[in-house]
Amino acid sequence: MDLLELLKKRYSVRKFDSRKVEKEKLDLILEAGRVAPTAVNFQPQRILVLQNEEALGKLKNCTPYHFNAPLALLICYDKLVSWKRSHDNYDMETVDASIVTTQMMLEIENLGLGTTWVGSFKPELLKTSFNIPENYEPVAILPVGYPAKDAVPSSHHNERYELSHTVFYNSF
Repeated sequence: MDLLELLKKRYSVRKFDSRKVEKEKLDLILEAGRVAPTAVNFQPQRILVLQNEEALGKLKNCTPYHFNAPLALLICYDKLVSWKRSHDNYDMETVDASIVTTQMMLEIENLGLGTTWVGSFKPELLKTSFNIPENYEPVAILPVGYPAKDAVPSSHHNERYELSHTVFYNSF
């Protein structure tokens, strides 16, 4: 499939069937994250795979946006590893974690699975529930699974501004 076609086809899946995600597919998703570009190739991403009943149950206490997926990926970054820009010490941590998350999200779509980017969660509860090291910061959760037969994109999915609204040339 053409990349732009894949990008347009992908939508936020919020309803999954009960099928488990095969290990081979999970491995490809994680590989997509592993090869993602990060600032100075420091690779600060740290990904927790949640796939057993106990872990998924804990996740449900941290966010209502789990959608009963049979698998979830918790994407964090390591504050001690991320690159900081020398001019102003801006930390690329969230940018790097977001690039990794995006690449995994696109591989999920490519494999015929579904997900949605969840940013609404209780970080402190995640940290205590999953014994997240102090120097790790959660950025996103990707619930992953096979879309339910009646899963549909949001009614706003295809609403996009024209390029002229968001793109400027040479000056604002």
